Amino acid sequence: MCQVFMDSPQSLFAKGDKDLQVMKAGAMLKKVKSKSWKKQRHFRLQEDGRTIWYKSRWAGTGHSTFSVADVEVVREGHQSEVLLSVAEEFPADLCFTLVFRGRRGNLDLVAESPSEAQAWIRGVRKLIQNAESMDDKERVDQWIWDWFQKADKNKDGRMNFKEVRTLLKMMNMDMNEEYALHLFTLADKSKSGCLENEEFVQFYKILTERKDMRRVFQDYSRDGQTLTLAELKDFLMQEQQEGERSREHAQELIDRYEPSETAKKQRAMSIDGFQMYLVSPEGAILDPQRLTLNQDMSRPLSHYFICSSHNTYLMEDQLRGQSSQEAYIQALKRGCRCVEVDCWDGPNGEPVVYHGHTFTSKILFRDVITTLGEYAFKASEFPVILSLENHCSVEQQRVMAQLLDTILGDMLLREPLDGLVLQELPSPHDLKGKILLKAKKIGGLEESETLTDEATDEVSDEAEPESPSAENLSAEALCLHDKKSKFSRELSDLVVYCKSVHFHSFEYSRLHSKCYEMSSFSESKARKLAKDTGTEFVHHNSRQLSRVYPSGMRTDSSNYNPQDLWNVGCQIVALNVQTAGLEMDLNDGLFSQNGCCGYVLKPDFMMNDDSFDPERPQDWDGYTSLQLSIQVISGQQLPKVNQKEGSIVDPLVRVEIYGVSQDQAKQETSYIDNNGFNPLWNETLNFIIHVPELALVRFVVEDYDKASRNDFMGQFTVPFTCIQPGYRHIHLLSKDGTAIPLSTLFVNVKISEVTTEV
Repeated sequence: MCQVFMDSPQSLFAKGDKDLQVMKAGAMLKKVKSKSWKKQRHFRLQEDGRTIWYKSRWAGTGHSTFSVADVEVVREGHQSEVLLSVAEEFPADLCFTLVFRGRRGNLDLVAESPSEAQAWIRGVRKLIQNAESMDDKERVDQWIWDWFQKADKNKDGRMNFKEVRTLLKMMNMDMNEEYALHLFTLADKSKSGCLENEEFVQFYKILTERKDMRRVFQDYSRDGQTLTLAELKDFLMQEQQEGERSREHAQELIDRYEPSETAKKQRAMSIDGFQMYLVSPEGAILDPQRLTLNQDMSRPLSHYFICSSHNTYLMEDQLRGQSSQEAYIQALKRGCRCVEVDCWDGPNGEPVVYHGHTFTSKILFRDVITTLGEYAFKASEFPVILSLENHCSVEQQRVMAQLLDTILGDMLLREPLDGLVLQELPSPHDLKGKILLKAKKIGGLEESETLTDEATDEVSDEAEPESPSAENLSAEALCLHDKKSKFSRELSDLVVYCKSVHFHSFEYSRLHSKCYEMSSFSESKARKLAKDTGTEFVHHNSRQLSRVYPSGMRTDSSNYNPQDLWNVGCQIVALNVQTAGLEMDLNDGLFSQNGCCGYVLKPDFMMNDDSFDPERPQDWDGYTSLQLSIQVISGQQLPKVNQKEGSIVDPLVRVEIYGVSQDQAKQETSYIDNNGFNPLWNETLNFIIHVPELALVRFVVEDYDKASRNDFMGQFTVPFTCIQPGYRHIHLLSKDGTAIPLSTLFVNVKISEVTTEV
């Protein structure tokens, strides 16, 4: 095998490690899906040290694989619902769970012995740590090694021209045979008719030479070989729009990315260093400084957009889908700071959580709260709002209150901070590490009246039947909103800053509502209010929290566009986070900033007395529009849509703007025939942005198909205010929101003021 690959960090790591040797030898592990579904599967680590292969002993030639890079964490013992359900049958020291990134379900496994389980647990953890610790060069080396393995069909450690032709198609590239042979011959220094050792690396370097970046480099390099400190400073100032910090930053970039010690001593940057800078996070379109926690977290809660989940307990659709604690774990890991619990009377006096009047499975309220207590603050230290949709009897509400109190302990907020009721909500900073209950409350925080053990009030807005959620929904259930419902004092007392109230009108709220009172709106009601009375909605949301939830007609757990509601300052715009698509891309894009903490500060004009109307932004006193110009230059290693070796994509790029209605726009490039490896567009798309503070920019790559709908390949969504101008790379994400290794777009972004209205 080629020495260059045997010396790669991954291969060296695999040498002699006892745990990895056990994994490479393979083992029969039980794959467990439920109490009744337990099947033996043969698992083994493949030679590449990063792919796990498994099959049934009866599956013939059929098998499955997954990459260790897709595994986020290994849980040991009974740390999943499935393994807990079989705890009596399988001891904890035999059990472990592989948790995947994105929306892929967990893999629950049972080993035949504790030592075997430990070998797999330790081995997978080592591989995850190794993958996460690789630098950019090591990742590229690994990428070359992976392709070499796939193309070396006869496994002789050499690659002939036929194998190279196959490789090019596997890599999403249909190259002219004569040109391919020319490149092959250039790399075949030994004239052996095969590529081996360094020759294949040389072939890869020829194949991946970035002429687009070299042209940019040479525009600023006097000698065409290096950028002097002054030349690099000019590039940073003129192209990257860095201004006065350019000189200091130029030296930092040389120190950080220049691989040549000679160039470093000369205070210069080579083309290799230049490329390393531009593909690094500093060269990305999303400003890395905006990825850190950088916003003022001392403002009232109502001044923030809050990452929120609807029907959080569901893994799938809301008619027949599975309810799971795992859904809460995934939502909280994504940064959600508002999760929903639908509670119903359960057997043995224990409340259960599920989508009422449907065929979704049921889980115990106790287990949901236990999960919340364990995972609430792992991704963010800022407060979590527990949105309670309460359908329980008074008796089981008391059980709920007791469980909340005993399980959450000091995490549960039980009374106003410092015992004071203020005129505005406390801040995320003030409420760090606290869980707030959102539910109906009898009376207010200011009142010292003694409540009876049971009190009545109207059912919360969420119970209003916008549509039946199942065919067998009873007439009695449809009339819920016309009835009175009883609430226990114990549960009511746990509601502090998120008291659910019915929305009457903006005028009523302005005159009578307290800052701790909040209303929930169906998507259709919220949209109508936003369109008809946008300015009033903005003012309302500067003082009070608003929650918006999807239509009951969305039985497939699809989502509405959250942008329309952010435009009027709605803080808790709840989405079905288990459902991938445009809407979740926008949500992930908005909340990717500020340390992914789940809170994003709203623009100033949404928090003061400005008369901002999203339908007429030009009437606002602070109105200034900007021009966004995006030159889509090239793509690199775009993903295949069809995994067949001979299938090659015809990629195009579409840029979509989401914001106020005047900013909604889409433009796309032409498509490139048969090249997903290094397509070149060099096309410029122009947009006018009227409200930059609310705009999101989404880059989408699709495989063009003239006969049917284009296939999705990758996307990236970024808040307009977080964009770095200049020559930038966009690191594409899959439909699930996970990174696609080495798959990028290269663009040049220019932002300027609009002097005359276009």
